[in-house]
Amino acid sequence: MNPISDAFVFLFRTWWPILTLWGLLLASAGIALVNWRRAAEQRTGTHVWMWITRAFVGVLWWQQSLWKLPPTYTDNPDGVSGGLHHWVGEMVKFAAFPQQSWFVKNVIQPNFSFFAAQVYAAEALIAVSLLLGIWTRVGGLLGGLMALNLWLGLYRAPYEWPWTYFFLILVQFTFVVLHAGRSLGLDAILARRAQAAAEPKRGVARVLGYLT
Repeated sequence: MNPISDAFVFLFRTWWPILTLWGLLLASAGIALVNWRRAAEQRTGTHVWMWITRAFVGVLWWQQSLWKLPPTYTDNPDGVSGGLHHWVGEMVKFAAFPQQSWFVKNVIQPNFSFFAAQVYAAEALIAVSLLLGIWTRVGGLLGGLMALNLWLGLYRAPYEWPWTYFFLILVQFTFVVLHAGRSLGLDAILARRAQAAAEPKRGVARVLGYLT
């Protein structure tokens, strides 16, 4: 297996999550094209690079949600092993701090279905936010917190490289700081509309400033 064949096999599976991903990718490209045509300031290499970067990270989050699909949140036919079940158990063993290990063991594991639904929904929302560039500061913040939880939860795992999650934290918070959705995303369209109506709707513009 190599990156080209691996990507080809992944993207051309006839499975609803992959078809949905194709829809999100096409929508992302369409939104970028609209921005490119309507706003001259969007036609820069910096904006193109930011769009490509957040789209790839969005695909990462979407792909990682596929082995924790409801209703079982696992990727094994038995519905009780693998998937999120496995990694929650790993966090009990390898968390950086005993308090986190205790919380996972005594709060999350006994209420697995409840918390698993939140994890899946969060990862799907992060992916949609980054791919479409909608409310990307929220998606970036949520992704950063998820990555922080992974970094600390698997910090002592002998098969993990903690820098992987730390770099993901940096990337996610970079999206927050640099308003990544305003680079060829829906946030750019919302920001232009808010700016055009800044006087009569100053409060709306302020809220959008925080979200986008």
